[in-house]
Amino acid sequence: MSFQFKKYGLIIVLLCLSQACIAQRLMEHLDRGVVVIPQEDQTAVVSWRVLGTDPDELHFNLYRQTGEETPQKLNTASISGGTFFIDTDIDWSKKNTWFVTSVLNGKEIKEPGTFSIAANAEHKPYLSIPLQTPDGYAPGDASTADLDGDGQYELVIHQMGRGHDNSHRGLTDDPIFQAYELSGELLWEINLGKNIREGAHYTQFLVYDFDSDGKAEMVCKTADGTTDALGNVIGDPEADWRDTDEKSRTYGKILKGPEYLTVFDGQTGKALATTDYIAPRGDISKWGGHGGNGGNDNTGNRVDRFTACVAYLDGIHPSFVMGRGYYGRTVLAAFDFKNNKISSRWVFDSENRENPYSGQGNHNLSVADADGDGKDEIIFGAMAIDDDGTGMYSTGFRHGDAIHVSDLDPDVPGLERFGIHEIENGTEGPGIALFSIKDGTVLYTAEPNRDIGRGVAANIDTTRVGAQMWWLGSHDLHDNKGKVIGKAPRSANFLIWWDGDFSRELLDRTYIAKYGKGMLFKADGATWSKGSKATPSLSADILGDWREELLLPSKEGDEMRIYSTTIPTMQRMYTLMHDPQYRLSIAWQNVGYNQPPHTGFYMGYGMKKAPKPNIKLIPETID
Repeated sequence: MSFQFKKYGLIIVLLCLSQACIAQRLMEHLDRGVVVIPQEDQTAVVSWRVLGTDPDELHFNLYRQTGEETPQKLNTASISGGTFFIDTDIDWSKKNTWFVTSVLNGKEIKEPGTFSIAANAEHKPYLSIPLQTPDGYAPGDASTADLDGDGQYELVIHQMGRGHDNSHRGLTDDPIFQAYELSGELLWEINLGKNIREGAHYTQFLVYDFDSDGKAEMVCKTADGTTDALGNVIGDPEADWRDTDEKSRTYGKILKGPEYLTVFDGQTGKALATTDYIAPRGDISKWGGHGGNGGNDNTGNRVDRFTACVAYLDGIHPSFVMGRGYYGRTVLAAFDFKNNKISSRWVFDSENRENPYSGQGNHNLSVADADGDGKDEIIFGAMAIDDDGTGMYSTGFRHGDAIHVSDLDPDVPGLERFGIHEIENGTEGPGIALFSIKDGTVLYTAEPNRDIGRGVAANIDTTRVGAQMWWLGSHDLHDNKGKVIGKAPRSANFLIWWDGDFSRELLDRTYIAKYGKGMLFKADGATWSKGSKATPSLSADILGDWREELLLPSKEGDEMRIYSTTIPTMQRMYTLMHDPQYRLSIAWQNVGYNQPPHTGFYMGYGMKKAPKPNIKLIPETID
């Protein structure tokens, strides 16, 4: 081999190790997501999204068409900063439609995505989606994706009837899922049937474009009697695998019968493909192990703890990963969906309590590119699973109830994971831990040998760079080195980007507060997702500029309300849904004990310019 060939071969290798040679992820192509919120003074707040693929030089013009009149440009100079505008002098007695055009190199192009308000329409501080909630049910968790390929998001809502935690006996109602256009049109309804138990730890569902055809699918565990939106029944429609003996220790539980995994068409609700669920139950008394509350049981508690997520395991295409168990034995099974067929990609199995990966999972999980190779890893509680299904590392800190993954400490290369841990049954370890997700290097721990129930990490202090951290049982706010820097917020639940800066706000139940400043917003007449989690049905950047929307059902359950911020901002940012880690956070947000989404880069006070996402939009163009 010549020296010259060696030299240029080395150059090629080095180039292919750079970010430029990492393959582009296929992600959904969105329209401009224009949203208009009328105000009490008869003005209107208008905002729209910047795409992750937009050049920095792209400007916008905003137009309003009133009735049949010629559209009127509302801005004097093209808009180069924040995509937020206050429209005045509106004739509300006529129909009004807003849209934007993009301006690049002097060329103006009308963009897809409009927002209309009918003549003399009732003005509400939220978008109302009327729901056809079944009797005895209430709207619960929701997910979002483009189900029909039009560049607009639709919603999939878990309608929840009577449910039970895994530790409880009792029969539950059938889990029901409904899909809606944001206009309120019901697209479909799927009933999972009596052989799928209802509860936060059972009914995990994922909504994403798994075959990259521009239209999303829904994936979830199914069983005999599951009925798709077209009336097709999976398995035996007459089978009843529930324990119906009221005196039994497993009354109401489903510990026998086949278990399936089904992909449903997002546009029609039709079952497209079904396969066996991995992992099967096996011996139900062998799912316990080390860790908080990690003992064994034979009552169907630990065996039926499910999780799920979406991950780009090859760096290009999304896969779905279904999990079972985390108190002891943990199984994660990755699948691909192509040409209407489900194929197994890999299975990770900690097998038994002696395995260092047993007992390390969470009631939730996160997905991120831990090692910077463009492929995703699953950050599951106190451990991480590589993109090929092998274990990366285990900290040994055992399972917990909350997890936060982002660049929480900008001084440390890469991303970090903050979480809480349960310390029970005589075990020892930290109740709080921050570690690097690349290799599990521990950055700090706190609360030794204490069971911590909830904890949060985010930049909420507008005077400090990096994340702050706080948890139940402590009145202190800590920086990312573990130093006490102030008093902790009263809530330790959810987060949201709501006001005009890049720091995060506090979301709990139906209100949003700013750390150190108090209440910013309260959703009167709304409630949270059914149950004790006190979390929204969904919080995600689904409309308008980069700030997040808050989705809450009405107290009556007859509508889903989408609240969008009306606080002005001058900050320009592409839609958070085009940040790969944030987008996957939305897909797993409804899993187990819901957790807020995070970006794959530091976002907060003192942040640098957000990195451009390495993505390719599917389809390439939308109408």
